[in-house]
Amino acid sequence: MRSLRKKSLFAAAAAAMMLTTACETVPFSGRNQFLLVSDGEMNTLGAQQYQEVKQSEPLCADAAVTGRVSNIGARVARAADQYLASQGRASGFQWEFIVIEADDTVNAWCMPGGKVAVYTGILPVAQDDNGLAVIMAHEIAHAVARHGAERMSQALVIEMGGAALSAALAAKPERTRDLFLQSAGLATNVGVVLPFSRNMEYEADRIGLILMAMAGYDPRAAVPLWERMNASGGPRPPEFLSTHPAPANRIAAIQQMIPEAMQYYRQP
Repeated sequence: MRSLRKKSLFAAAAAAMMLTTACETVPFSGRNQFLLVSDGEMNTLGAQQYQEVKQSEPLCADAAVTGRVSNIGARVARAADQYLASQGRASGFQWEFIVIEADDTVNAWCMPGGKVAVYTGILPVAQDDNGLAVIMAHEIAHAVARHGAERMSQALVIEMGGAALSAALAAKPERTRDLFLQSAGLATNVGVVLPFSRNMEYEADRIGLILMAMAGYDPRAAVPLWERMNASGGPRPPEFLSTHPAPANRIAAIQQMIPEAMQYYRQP
């Protein structure tokens, strides 16, 4: 009981520290962030893990499918880079897109640094380019908002006493690696996504809609996409949906976000 109380007190102190030390802001939303880790550190870990995924997972050999995913991803990524540049922010992203051959996996993710994976199981739910852009822009938005770095910073404070990432890697490499995967929204087997906070999810929805609109994709596709996603799960929601807010709440929130995103929409 004493150890639990001490842990709770430490977590409360860590939370207070994070509130008083926030020194970065999220693009578009302007929300303050507490960041102990650099983009370079997170990007390096993301690139290393991405390489492991490419070596261990079956990659799609259909050039038409991989080309379509890469094209949509590149357009959204270019919009993100251009926006960050307009705000005087260095992008630092090395964008890369792969398609993992897994028809039973309705999923997609983006690691820090811009390493994106789309599973073939999500393509029928996406249906068209606008639907796929909703999915990919949402995941890219998590990276643009540095949600992984934010969660990694929180984990380093709560579990490692505020140690620097390099020190944590040296002292507890396996645990730190697990914390990175959890912070990036991925479990240790990579294919299982762990939930971001509800606020981060809504933030990624908003940023993603704006980015896809900037890239020339219609943000109004988001509502039917999420309706299809919800319907595709049957008794259990697909991985991509299980990590997100309740479908009805998300759809209602997205409907309120669409008018803002439409201000950026220009058909190519």
